[in-house]
Amino acid sequence: MYLCTKFRNVGNFKALGIKDNFIKGLNELNILEPTKIQSETIPFLLSGDHDLVGQAQTGTGKTAAYGLPLLHKIDASIPAVQALILVPTRELAQQVQKQLFRFTKYTEKIFGEAVYGGSFIDKQIAALRRPTHVVVATPGRLIDLVNRSAVDLSAVQTIVLDEADEMLSRGFKDELDEILHKLTKAKCTWLFSATMPHGIKQIVNEHLAKDAKRITISGGGLVNKNISHRFIVSEDRDKLYRLVQLLKTEYGEERGIIFCNTKKNTQLLAKQLLAQNFTVDAIHGDLLQKERDKVMRAFKKERVRLLVATDIAARGLDIPELGFVVHFQLPDKDEFYTHRSGRTARAGREGISLSLVNGMELKKLKHLERTLGFPLKEVV
Repeated sequence: MYLCTKFRNVGNFKALGIKDNFIKGLNELNILEPTKIQSETIPFLLSGDHDLVGQAQTGTGKTAAYGLPLLHKIDASIPAVQALILVPTRELAQQVQKQLFRFTKYTEKIFGEAVYGGSFIDKQIAALRRPTHVVVATPGRLIDLVNRSAVDLSAVQTIVLDEADEMLSRGFKDELDEILHKLTKAKCTWLFSATMPHGIKQIVNEHLAKDAKRITISGGGLVNKNISHRFIVSEDRDKLYRLVQLLKTEYGEERGIIFCNTKKNTQLLAKQLLAQNFTVDAIHGDLLQKERDKVMRAFKKERVRLLVATDIAARGLDIPELGFVVHFQLPDKDEFYTHRSGRTARAGREGISLSLVNGMELKKLKHLERTLGFPLKEVV
């Protein structure tokens, strides 16, 4: 369901410094109004070669916040890798590359490649033989390619670390250090992270300029304003019944993702919903890449209506048509709530983020409301 939004933002993006040919592409993508992170980040990144530390969550428009300035810096006449974007997962690499491609529909041809583990490296090596301006990569696969002399990073001017905290949680600290040590000639490094653990601070202190600008999007700016946040109070034994009733009566044929905290609960809930005649599948960290790809193909082609997922497995998913997400179990960390919710209401659409909570979890839900700065409406 699209929002009826007037085309009043063209001047806004233009005022930020975005060129008209990019704005034309943004309008086609229904990106009609700059988000807070975009408004604060884009003019600064366009103003020169600066380092940046940005703290913002999924669903706030980070890809455009760094992607548009990055594309403005590319000289399309030079057939060399000029920008490198490091991401934690295969899915996020594919998502970012696809978005950059869409941004350049009406510009000079800017070529990019996404490279990641879990896919045939020979095919990626062959793809990199073509003129490439931007490489989007997971750290481990990038090092493999560098060691095989399959990618030349000597002309890289801009480095982006997207979801840096997630890369650390996946054990990529050594790989990030190795890559950044190799690219000391780059003019600017932009780091984006939802949280700032000690490991991120180490990277910032060691690899970014001391005067790197820091932009933090907090409170109401953290969460997509097109998301309606709702909750239902239900004891654990009744959650499945309430969920089934909602899926049958309120959400029609809309597609969504249902989040659990563990692989075991994800698998169990998927089986329970399958027994209720829903088309559903589960995705979690123990799936082989080919199994994960099979599930995602079925979901994206709408052969499966519902996806039951863990937090880590859902990172980087980009499915614009999602009408809702359900927190069958509240996440362990505040930022996971925003990452989950950010799966819906993408590309200017409206969406619903629904939490099923027992009486003991109401306090935690109110904490989320205060911390992230959005209102929660109880469904009775």
